[in-house]
Amino acid sequence: MRIRDLASPNHDARPAGTPTDTLILHYTGMRSGAEAIERLRDPASRVSAHYVVEEDGAVFRLVPEERRAWHAGVSHWRGHPLLNGRSIGIEVVNPGHEHGYRPFPALQMAAVCDLCREVLARHPIPARNVVAHSDVAPDRKEDPGELFDWEGLAANGVGLWPHPTPSPLAGEGRGGAPALHLLAAIGYRTDLPLPVLLRAFQRHWRPERVDGIADPETLARLTAVATAAAT
Repeated sequence: MRIRDLASPNHDARPAGTPTDTLILHYTGMRSGAEAIERLRDPASRVSAHYVVEEDGAVFRLVPEERRAWHAGVSHWRGHPLLNGRSIGIEVVNPGHEHGYRPFPALQMAAVCDLCREVLARHPIPARNVVAHSDVAPDRKEDPGELFDWEGLAANGVGLWPHPTPSPLAGEGRGGAPALHLLAAIGYRTDLPLPVLLRAFQRHWRPERVDGIADPETLARLTAVATAAAT
C-alpha cells in the first residue's frame, strides 16, 4: 500500500528491552483529517500517532514504528501500564462522538485492515493485543467506538472476534463478579467501576448494545473473548 510521510516531531525512544506487542486503534475525534494531522504534528500538542488513515483510504506515516509515539496516554492492558512504549498507534479519521460520530467508510476500513496486516507482519503482536483506545483507557476514552468494524477486521486476521455460545453464567443475571473476572482475563484493568469496563467491552465486542450491563448476551461474549484470549 502507498504510505505518505508527514513527519511529526512528537516522539522519543522506546524503552530498552520492551517488545512492540500491542496495536491500538483510535479515532481522531476532530472535525477533519487535516485538522487532526495538524494537531498530531504540532510540537505544542505533545500528542502523535504512528499512522493516520483518512476517510478516502489515504494513509499517512507520522512517526517511525521503531520510535515511541504519544497516542495512548494513561493506559493499561494485560498487566502493562503506559502502553506507548510497547505499542503502535493508528488514528482513523472520524469526527467522533463529540463532533458527529458516523460510520467508517468501506474504503477507509479496507486501508485500515491492510495497514494493520502490514504492522502485524513486522511485530510480535498477538490477536488479543489488537485493541481500542477505549479498551486501554476505559475511564477516559470511547474511540474508535461502536461503529468501528472490529468483526470485519478479525475476519481478515486482525484482532479477535470469537462467536459466542450460551454462557454457563447467563443464569446469574447481571453477574458482577463473573463479569469482572472475565474482563480481567481479557486484559482490562479491574480497579474501575464495572459499568465503565463493560461499556468499553461492549463498544468493541457487543456494539449493538453499549449499556454497561452484564446481561446474558454480554456474559456469553465475555466468555468467548476470554477463552480466545487465553489461547
